[in-house]
Amino acid sequence: MNFATIMEITSLKDFYREMGFDNELETILPEGINKDIGHFNVFNIASVRKKVKETKTMPYNRRTYYKISLINGHNRAEYADKVIEIKKNGLLFASPKVPYHYIPQDEEQSGYFCIFSHEFLTSSQSGIVLDNLPIFKAGGYPVFQLDENQVKEIEYLFEKMFKEMASNYAFKYDLLRNYVLELIHYGQKLQPDIAQYTAHNATTRVVGLFVELLERQFPITALGQQLILRTAKDYAERLNIHVNHLNKVLKEHSGKTTTDFIGSRIAQEAKILLKQTDWNISEIAYTLGFEEVAHFSNFFKKQAKVSPLTFRT
Repeated sequence: MNFATIMEITSLKDFYREMGFDNELETILPEGINKDIGHFNVFNIASVRKKVKETKTMPYNRRTYYKISLINGHNRAEYADKVIEIKKNGLLFASPKVPYHYIPQDEEQSGYFCIFSHEFLTSSQSGIVLDNLPIFKAGGYPVFQLDENQVKEIEYLFEKMFKEMASNYAFKYDLLRNYVLELIHYGQKLQPDIAQYTAHNATTRVVGLFVELLERQFPITALGQQLILRTAKDYAERLNIHVNHLNKVLKEHSGKTTTDFIGSRIAQEAKILLKQTDWNISEIAYTLGFEEVAHFSNFFKKQAKVSPLTFRT
C-alpha cells in the first residue's frame, strides 16, 4: 500500500497546474484578486478529463478552496474516514477543513464542478459563514445520491454559471454568488434533519462552541503538529465553564460525555493517519498527544476493536 508521507495542502495555483493551465495562471489568478472579489471558476468534467488526457485520482489532500461537484458516473468518494460509493449521480461538497478525494470507477464520467475561495463568499457578501454551515462541517454528510430530476435541476444551475462567466455584465459575480448559495442550500435541504438543527439557547450554544473548538485541532498534517487540548478539563477551561457543566450539557444534548466526544474524534484522526500516511505508530501516537505508544494502542483497540497495526493492513 502506498502512503503519502505528509498530507499536502493543494492551493488554487496547484489546482490549475494539475489541470494544465500553467501558461494562463497570471490571467486566471491575478495578483491581489483575493483582496477584491475572491476567486470563482466553473468547469465541465468531461472537458477537463479530455484536457488532462489521462485518468488521475484526486490526491488525498487538504485544499485551500471550496468545491461543489455534480458527478455523473460510478465513483468512490473518501472524506476523512468515510468511504461513500456514488453509483450513478452524486452531488459533492468539499471544504478546506476536510481532506478528501474521489476515485472514478468507470470511464463514463461527466458533470460539472465549481471552485471558489473563502473570500468569494464572505459573511459581508453572502450573509452566511461558510464553515458554520452543516454542509461544510467536519463529520457531516457531504455526498448525496441524486435522481434524474435532481440532476436536471442542478445541471440548470451550472449552465447558468457558465453563461454568466462568459458575460460582460458588470455585476456578474454577485449573480454567481447567488447561484453558489442556491447550490449550497440545495445540498442542505438534502441533509438529514439532525443536521438542520439550529442552536437557539445557551445549551446548544455551548455544544456548538465545544465542537468548533474540538475541530480546530484537526486535521493533523505534519509530524511536528500535536494536539493541545486532550481532556474534558482542557476544553472546559477554554470555554470558561466548569467541567461538570460541560459534561452535563453534552450528555443532555447527545447522550455522550465530553470524553466520549474527544475520544471519538481522536480515533477518527488516528484512522486517517494510519491509512493515509507512512508515519510509524510512535509518530502517530505523539501527534495525537499520547506519551506512550502502549497508551495509544490500548486507546485505539478500545475505540476501533482492533490494534493500530491490524487496522493499517
